[in-house]
Order: sequence, then C-alpha cells, then structure tokens
Amino acid sequence: MEKKFKINIFLTGGTIDSHWDGKADTAVIGDVSVVPDYFKTLILYADVEFTEICLKDSRNLNSADLNNLLEKLESCDNTKIIITHGTYTMPDTAKFLQANLKRKDQIIVLTGSMVPLAGFSPSDASFNLGYAIAEVSNLAAGVYLCMNGKTFNPDEVAKNLAEGKFYSVFERKQ
Repeated sequence: MEKKFKINIFLTGGTIDSHWDGKADTAVIGDVSVVPDYFKTLILYADVEFTEICLKDSRNLNSADLNNLLEKLESCDNTKIIITHGTYTMPDTAKFLQANLKRKDQIIVLTGSMVPLAGFSPSDASFNLGYAIAEVSNLAAGVYLCMNGKTFNPDEVAKNLAEGKFYSVFERKQ
C-alpha cells in the first residue's frame, strides 16, 4: 500500500472563499472557508490539514496577517504547503515570503481563483486547487504561484486584469 504524504493548506481568503451577497450586489468573503468542505469530497493520495490565517480580500491583508502567515510557515512540521489567497496581491505575498522565509526546505504554492469555489459554475477554483496539489508534490523547495495551469516564480509573475489570468513578465506576449 502506498504511503500517504501530508499537505498543509493555509487559508487567507480571497475570491476562492467568497459567496454572492445579493444585498451588496457583489461577491464577499464568508466567515468560514469553503475549501475544507470541498476537500472532503475528494479522494486524494495525500492527507490534508488546514490552518486558517484569516479570511480577507487580499487587498485588505496587512503586515500583521503576513507576519502571522510567515510565523505559521516557519513553525510548520511539513514541507508541502498550499496557501489559498486572493489574486490581487498574490504576487506580493509570494515575493514577501520568498524574501523573508528563513526555512528553505519547504515547497510553498500560492493559489486562488477568479471565481468563487462554491455557488458558481463554472469556476476556476477546483482546477487551480488540483493543479496546486500536483505541483506541490513535484516542485523543488521554494515559493511558487500556481494559477491557470501554469507555475510562476515570485520574481516573474503579474496579473492581467483584462484577461483574468497571470503571466510571466519575462515572456513576450503574442
């Protein structure tokens, strides 16, 4: 029987954990993450453990949130980590972690979605989570951003709001 490995998922909020609020006429982040319930529906070769850091729009993350995330990463026993995160400042957080994380033995993948995981179809959330699981299992130690079926290093990634996807600043656009 194949031995299961462990993935820690740190939850910070973002669109992936949002729901539609008809009164506000917009998607808002819920009080409880929907990501753990989603994972209960999957049959994985990994054991998954969740840690809620915060549930915020990434534009509202502050230095206390980022330092809390950094502390939790430093003290985590595991080396395979996924962070769910809002897409607006995901590259900034990836760069912050790359610059400040003392540990160099972890594979840290940030992912999220442009459309909430629950209550919307189609949503890119489940695809991005699955891709992040595959990548955290195969990448070398470091900090990465996995979105839209592509893996980026923090130094290269930017978000294209008009296209709703990330791209490498080093690749020439067609």
